[in-house]
Amino acid sequence: MDRREYSCAGFDWGKYLVDDNNEAAPVHLFPHAQMADHWSEIEKGVKVEVLNLDCPVPTKVYWIAQVIKVSGYKALLRYEGFGDSDSRCDFWCNLCTHDVHAVGWCATIGKPLVPPKTIQFKYSNWKSFLVQRLTGAKTLPNDFQQRVVESMNCPFLMNMRLEVMDKTQISRMRVGIVEEIIGGRLRLHYEDSDEPNDDFWCHSRSPVIHHIGWSEKVGHRILVASKDYKVIPGFKNSKPELFAPTKPIKVCGFKVGMKLEAIDPLNLSCICVATVRKVLKNGYLMIGIDGSEAMNGTDWFSYHCASPSIFPVSFCEVNDIQLTPPKDHKGTFLWERYLEDTNTEAAPAHLFNDEVISHGFMPGMKLEAVDLMEPRLLCVATVARVVGRLLRVHFDGWENEYDQWVDSQSSDIYPVGWCELVGYELQPPANSQAAADTQAIIKKKSKPKGQSFLGKKKRKRLSINKKSLISQTIVSQMSEDVG
Repeated sequence: MDRREYSCAGFDWGKYLVDDNNEAAPVHLFPHAQMADHWSEIEKGVKVEVLNLDCPVPTKVYWIAQVIKVSGYKALLRYEGFGDSDSRCDFWCNLCTHDVHAVGWCATIGKPLVPPKTIQFKYSNWKSFLVQRLTGAKTLPNDFQQRVVESMNCPFLMNMRLEVMDKTQISRMRVGIVEEIIGGRLRLHYEDSDEPNDDFWCHSRSPVIHHIGWSEKVGHRILVASKDYKVIPGFKNSKPELFAPTKPIKVCGFKVGMKLEAIDPLNLSCICVATVRKVLKNGYLMIGIDGSEAMNGTDWFSYHCASPSIFPVSFCEVNDIQLTPPKDHKGTFLWERYLEDTNTEAAPAHLFNDEVISHGFMPGMKLEAVDLMEPRLLCVATVARVVGRLLRVHFDGWENEYDQWVDSQSSDIYPVGWCELVGYELQPPANSQAAADTQAIIKKKSKPKGQSFLGKKKRKRLSINKKSLISQTIVSQMSEDVG
């Protein structure tokens, strides 16, 4: 398996975390992320064998280091021998790289452990020193690297067909073909399009993708090239068991015309007054945002009735969130008056998903998040607010109007270091030095065609080439520190 390990040239997560004293959300909070089930074993004090970057020899040599701090997939390491307060050669490293191993790995393959040049004469008997330091110490599991490789596996295959939301008309589905898989994220090309850039990025557990035949089964609109779309020679259809399951429901009690509050799929910073416009089968609903709907319903959006993105009337008021009223509404919005004026009823609160999730996210935690208005982009972000299982994600360096409300279990948020691990491009904060250094280059290039939603205004993102391997980045950082 080709495990691509690139870093975002120009953006240094380690420096960013240290300079602003930021905390990263722990890996185990992201159930869809690689190694999430095993990351609780990684903690301060763990010893590892890691590439010795302070050693002027042409071949790779290793030394023991101790984890000083864990931030997502990244760890601040200190070579053994420097002492508890000597941070001269501390460095950040992605623990899932090929150059990090459990203590004892070098011995099993006959590699010598070589102390850093800076302290090579500090002890006359390094072997005795290491025995003393490592006795009773905790290290990585011996199969840690194998676990990392296995966690990269994705059940979807290249050229597999599935149904995916139409990015140009969110009320319908289209058939997509898997053309690229990176860390569980899929690049889907719309089957009915001849445009090479007519694609859509999402995670394999995204709620906007389904198996072939799903739309027909639940009564959802779908745009297809022919009536025989279910079977295409040379392509394999995805099976229902590959997709994220929805919460089982006995009866969907929602009715057409019921009012509720919902995250606006075209403006994810807003929770809006909304209406059930259509009840589909298997618990799916078509939701419209009051006051901004198209006459033909082309901007209705499909939510499952157990979706964590729809809420009962007054949810915002109870949780001190600004509710976005219909565009034509004047004065202070009051639900009681609005229901009376529109002669409608509120969807009963017991119909909504009230599952309580103890997720562990806290305001201020750093992560990497998908810009859902342009889902090919992953950006440096911060948890701005926590409301139950709901998170408000802020994109660092951008105005609050670009924030996004997402569920704490969303597959569109990732731990710090995820892009570096899987080889995906990370967008730096707009006000960072990395952004400033690349701005001149970007102005000379035309923006590549990407997906956009119904002509909505997008924030301008910065493109940074994936050039440096993780180990090369660490070497560069260490050279600066040692020099």
